[in-house]
Amino acid sequence: MEVVEIQPWLFQIEPLQGESLSHFLGRFRRANDLTPTGLGKATKLGGAIARWEKFRFNPPPSRQQLEALAKVVEVDADRLAQMLPPAGVEMKLEPIRLCAACYVESAYHKIEWQLKITQGCDRHQLILLSECPNCGARFKVPAVWADGWCQRCFLSFAEMVKYQKSYR
Repeated sequence: MEVVEIQPWLFQIEPLQGESLSHFLGRFRRANDLTPTGLGKATKLGGAIARWEKFRFNPPPSRQQLEALAKVVEVDADRLAQMLPPAGVEMKLEPIRLCAACYVESAYHKIEWQLKITQGCDRHQLILLSECPNCGARFKVPAVWADGWCQRCFLSFAEMVKYQKSYR
C-alpha cells in the first residue's frame, strides 16, 4: 500500500483595498490559528513575520521574501507589496493610527494611516486617532485587532468616531 503524504491546507484570506500588511497578516493568522512564529516557520521567513506585523520594514521585505509569503498565503507577491509603504515614503512606526469613521465602514487598518505624510483622513476630513479617547491607551498593532475595540477599556472603534475632530 502506498503512503500518501497529507498536505497541510490553510484558509485563504483576501486582502482588502489599502489594507496594511500588519492587519492582513493578523487576519490570516487568526483564520488559520497560527502564531507569528508558526507563520514564520511555514513561510521559512522566521522572525520577519513578527517584525512586519509591527511595521518594522528595515530592511524592506525583499522580492524573494514576498514570494515566499505569497506561496503560503496564496496572494500574489505584487499584491502583498501594495500593503507596504510606497518606496521613499516614511512611516510612523508608533503610535498606531486609526480613522474610526473608515473602520466603521470597512473594519481594517489602512497602510496610509501610518505614513508620515498622512495628517488625517481625506475621506472623512478627520484627524486620525492615536489613542483611545476614553482611557488614553495607545492602539495595539493592527495584527491583533480582532474585535475592533480598545484593548484596555473596550470602547469600540465605532464609538470613537464622535471623538474625532475635523482637520479642515
